Amino acid sequence: MADQEPVFQIQRVYLKEVSLEQPNSPAILLEQEQPTVDIQLGVQADPVSEGIFEVSVTATVHTKIKDKTVFLAEVKQAGIFEVRNLPQEQMGPIMGIACPQIVYPYLRGNVADMIQRAGFPPVHLSEINFQAMYEQQQSQAAQASDGATLPQ
Repeated sequence: MADQEPVFQIQRVYLKEVSLEQPNSPAILLEQEQPTVDIQLGVQADPVSEGIFEVSVTATVHTKIKDKTVFLAEVKQAGIFEVRNLPQEQMGPIMGIACPQIVYPYLRGNVADMIQRAGFPPVHLSEINFQAMYEQQQSQAAQASDGATLPQ
């Protein structure tokens, strides 16, 4: 197995899930106040078959005026990646950093386009440092496991 070449290939990038809700329209659209915008991002990696993985990045954009929702958008962009013959310690960074960096630009475009097509100014998601995000998640996971008793 040591003589096999490492493989990292994008098989496909696709829009997996889209949701847009405007529960308080049309009345909320007449408000003059600027809405607050809350953006949450998530990354998920799942094995599909031997050496094939689906990595998805989800953005949730929730805008409100006072306590009323203007719109709630959720977009999940995914990619199918072939990853073979890599050391196990490299798999986490590949799934948590490299793959999301490939999928994220598609997500950004779809979020801005969908929100603009719904009649709102586009929301442009900022660039994300997936390496810093991954390292923070690893640090939090390590701190959480420090408190747990592990069998020896």
